[in-house]
Amino acid sequence: MTEVISVKFKNRGKSYYFAPNGNQIKSGQQVVVETAKGLELVDCCQGNHEVEDDKVVQPLRPVVRLATESDLRVAQINKEKEKEAFDICKQKIEEHQLEIKLVDVECNFEGNKTTFFFTADGRVDFRELVKDLAGIFRNRIELRQIGVRDETKMLGGLGMCGRPYCCHSFVEEFQPVSTKMAKMQNLSLNPTKISGSCGRLMCCLRYEQEAYEDLISKAPKLGAFVETPAGFGTVTQVNLLRQNVKVQLDGEGDVLVKTYDVDEIAVVPGGRPANGEKPVSVLKDRPRKEKTKEIDEVDDWLAPSLFAEDMSNRQQETAQKSEKSKKNSRRRHRSRKKTGQNQNSGNGNKNSEQKNSQTKTNNSPQGQGKSGTRASGGNSSGNKSSSSKSRKNNRRRKKSNSSKNSEQKKEQ
Repeated sequence: MTEVISVKFKNRGKSYYFAPNGNQIKSGQQVVVETAKGLELVDCCQGNHEVEDDKVVQPLRPVVRLATESDLRVAQINKEKEKEAFDICKQKIEEHQLEIKLVDVECNFEGNKTTFFFTADGRVDFRELVKDLAGIFRNRIELRQIGVRDETKMLGGLGMCGRPYCCHSFVEEFQPVSTKMAKMQNLSLNPTKISGSCGRLMCCLRYEQEAYEDLISKAPKLGAFVETPAGFGTVTQVNLLRQNVKVQLDGEGDVLVKTYDVDEIAVVPGGRPANGEKPVSVLKDRPRKEKTKEIDEVDDWLAPSLFAEDMSNRQQETAQKSEKSKKNSRRRHRSRKKTGQNQNSGNGNKNSEQKNSQTKTNNSPQGQGKSGTRASGGNSSGNKSSSSKSRKNNRRRKKSNSSKNSEQKKEQ
């Protein structure tokens, strides 16, 4: 085992091993290392750790020192120079009318070399451009042509998954990708959907291929004749990520479709037997894996199901939870009402006691003066109004009787 640290240049792409040279370096720190092109300021992505000797390329170059304030100041000056060099090189490319797309500029830590990265469709004669740039910057100039995948790796960005590009974050070397991988992963073969921003097939198709191959080896194929706990049937749908299959069971009458885990079914060798023959039972000999409690607890974090039965079960669970919450809220509301009624009854008793006490004081001999005069005054006014009404009624009756008598006399 060899003690090393892992570093990245410009904090992108591939990581390299360097000897810590007796320093205790943590991840995230910047260090100055010795390379074949001179000193370079790099970012440490993994601190002191040990790796096997076979993974280390000898000779292992050492770490010169931890980055000081002067080193960080030099790095900031180099970044400003890179921006100026980018603009100047872009103007010179337009003057020479070269079909070149400038991607990035790098100035080394010591400041004696400037590298320009560009993309082009074919070979380009840029000798005159190099002469002009050397006359302006007065140091060594290097123009390097790169591919579109290298361009995306340098610039970085966000992919369609919402995460940073794999090539910019952790993929160290580009590997060949084919449409066969997309077909095996049950993806659309539309180039616009399986291609990255570089225009090539996505890198994730490559490093996810091994996982899909392992899942496919465990799951039955679409249309396979299988045996289930409920009988024999045909596989109509396969979900590789959840390791579930949808089986259409054999039988007369209505079509019955059920969902099973891959461990609960077994593929019948030879496929469906001929008419009149009984299929061979294979499920008894198949070993079953017992589900642990941890898997059941983490079941909510698994990938979403594509089958209707699983979704209906989840909907039933959510409906039951909502009903329980409604019942609890109703109980709380009732309990609050009861407590409110008890408080109101207590207040009512207090008010009745106060009224009784007031009536007692009014009936007492001390308080009969004013209240008695008011009551007598009220009764006298009531008697006057009733007597006036009775007089009016008597007058109306007398008039009506006199009119009737006069009419009878006329008739006679």
